[in-house]
Amino acid sequence: MPQITLVIASILGGLAVIFGAFGAHALKKILSEEQLKSFETGVKYQMYHVVVLLLIGFNFNLESASEKYMVYSFILGIILFSFSIYGLVISSAKNKKLRFLGPITPLGGLLLVLGWCLLTYNVLG
Repeated sequence: MPQITLVIASILGGLAVIFGAFGAHALKKILSEEQLKSFETGVKYQMYHVVVLLLIGFNFNLESASEKYMVYSFILGIILFSFSIYGLVISSAKNKKLRFLGPITPLGGLLLVLGWCLLTYNVLG
């Protein structure tokens, strides 16, 4: 499981760099200042949590259920939180806002918080 975690973290990290460059260059011309900040928030949170996943992959055996749930929480949280922000921002810039993504963002944030709680539990446990 540590190797899979590291592979997924590497992929998500590479995507964060791509999305960051895409936002800074291609989207800068079509997004408002507020939309660009929202997009950048998604990129930042994605990269922050990728770093956490890398640290987890290198420092945990990921054999217990709580360790596995910790990893799942971070991965799913990154996808739901950051990718819903990307979708909301890009769709609103094209005047076709995907409103169903709105409730997904806080769900992703909740999963990220759960990941942090499980990390605390696993470090202390």
